[in-house]
Amino acid sequence: MRRREFIKLTSGAAASSIVWPLAARAQRPTPLVGVLHSGAAAGFVSEIAAFRRGLKDGGYIEGQNVALEFRWANSRPDVLPQLASDLVQRRAAVIVTMGGNAPVLAAKAATTTIPIVFNTGADPVRAGLVASLNRPGGNVTGVSFLVEQLGSKMLGLLRELVPHATKLGYLANPGNPNAPRQVADTQAAAQALGVGLEIVNASQPGDLDKAFATLTERRVGGLVLSADPLFGSVSTQVIERAAAHRIPTIYYRREFADEGGLVSYGTSATESYSQVGNYAGRILKGADPRELPVFQVVKFELVLNLKTAKALNLEIPPGLSARANDVIE
Repeated sequence: MRRREFIKLTSGAAASSIVWPLAARAQRPTPLVGVLHSGAAAGFVSEIAAFRRGLKDGGYIEGQNVALEFRWANSRPDVLPQLASDLVQRRAAVIVTMGGNAPVLAAKAATTTIPIVFNTGADPVRAGLVASLNRPGGNVTGVSFLVEQLGSKMLGLLRELVPHATKLGYLANPGNPNAPRQVADTQAAAQALGVGLEIVNASQPGDLDKAFATLTERRVGGLVLSADPLFGSVSTQVIERAAAHRIPTIYYRREFADEGGLVSYGTSATESYSQVGNYAGRILKGADPRELPVFQVVKFELVLNLKTAKALNLEIPPGLSARANDVIE
């Protein structure tokens, strides 16, 4: 072989060895994050925006270096296993679950290898989602915002707003596995306060009219809304019915008060959703879910809507206003 031909051949081979790895890297597929939610898209606009912000803070922007696929159960837990399996078949790099324990359990049943990041108001250890908060183990970790035992605190705040009421209401979703514990906690608080408590159920959006009619018939002086993805999905309808029936109502997250609800008490939903996005981004960068401690949102907010209070002819006690984190004029 002539020297000139040899140089040309070896130069081409060297160039190929550089070009092909670069081309392979350029063609690396965009990672897919699957989002499995038990609720409906319309009820969680601000929360999903917070989730995207969390992803962005972690360096991932939808349409640029990450793809998002949403699967909404629309308050039908029976479809969650199928939706979770679909995300597995789509080869999601991470599956994010939102709206309680049911989506997490469906995702866990569908895969033991794809990392799962949950967002739940339940105790994740008691619910069997992780082995421990500090070292979750397996392929599951996430964010807990602790709403299971809010009923007693919410009932006490409502009692301050309507001190002369002898009977209060509690709206629950019997399809939520956490409901019995939430109801029991609120009943114990009612007994301690010396006030009657009427438990009314709604397991789907179509039950709301009957539920509020029942609360009115039973002459409740105020209502505690239980923390449930169903009610978050139909927040506007719940607020409208509470206003129409003139029932002072306390809600479990500030988005209700922002939309016109009387008062809310709970952890920040936007903070928890943002943290879920952050965790998903960390896993995409190589973090091991077994080593990511469950993040606990511990900041609670009390938000008062004075416009709604005025419409209900309610006077907010000065002490309650002073303790509020935010007052909506």
